[in-house]
Amino acid sequence: MDKDIRESRKRLQATARAIAEKTRKEKEGEFRVVVAGKGGAGKTTITALLARLFSRDGYRVLAVDEDPQMNLPFALGIPETEAEKVIPLNINLDYIEEKVGVRPGEGWGLMFRLNPDVTDVVERFGIKGPDNVNILVMGTVIQAAAGCLCPENALLESVVRYVNLRDGEIIIMDTQAGVEHFGRALAKGFTQALLVSDPTFNSVQVAKKAGELAKQLGIPWLHLLINRVKDKRDRERVKQLFGDSLKLFEEVFYLPYEESILGFEPNVGPMLDLLPPPPFMEILRQIKETLILYGEKD
Repeated sequence: MDKDIRESRKRLQATARAIAEKTRKEKEGEFRVVVAGKGGAGKTTITALLARLFSRDGYRVLAVDEDPQMNLPFALGIPETEAEKVIPLNINLDYIEEKVGVRPGEGWGLMFRLNPDVTDVVERFGIKGPDNVNILVMGTVIQAAAGCLCPENALLESVVRYVNLRDGEIIIMDTQAGVEHFGRALAKGFTQALLVSDPTFNSVQVAKKAGELAKQLGIPWLHLLINRVKDKRDRERVKQLFGDSLKLFEEVFYLPYEESILGFEPNVGPMLDLLPPPPFMEILRQIKETLILYGEKD
């Protein structure tokens, strides 16, 4: 009996320590990372795996999907059969009308609120994913070049501003090719940009442009991640293509090509539990630690 009591106390003490450590990390972990790059370079996969790694370390995580393809929930482990739960904010007409006062596509020329109160957005439309990751699917804004001062954009820009004000969370946003569409609203709160590329010419050009824009917007810490690197020739090619633009980045990471990812898509979560962990995951864990380190500088 005494032995059982001692074992029970040990388990309770271990649980208490785990809770205390988790609480400590939740209070300390607070920074924002925007992930951008050419479509198909792997940024959604990277965003999903990093979000779950942060959460497994005990941090509160909000993963925001602003990519037009809106695949982040499925990469994070939301079953495709539950796709009806995923309602992007940019087509949630009732919520847009409720917040800005005008229904998209109706009442053109009417006045609407440019700074609506969206403090309820995560609680109402967030999805709880595996490893307790909160997921918010925004959809994408209409590009400024289209000349649209419209209700959808007013809502989404307000959501970005609100996300920047949330306390005690690591916020990681999967976004489209560049970061210019949110302008200063994005740069004001997101202190790190992770630019994802592969060794191809087109992908490198998109990453270079995104890095230059992020720097102009004042995002303090820019990092470059080269995905699907097969050999030394790929590294040398990337260095040649970037040239002096490599100086834009605080850190440069090279992720080796990992064929097993294709077998898991769209849910790449099982990659986290492969034993032994492939080099791809080992380097991704190093990237996670680097982002935390720079987050502590904020």
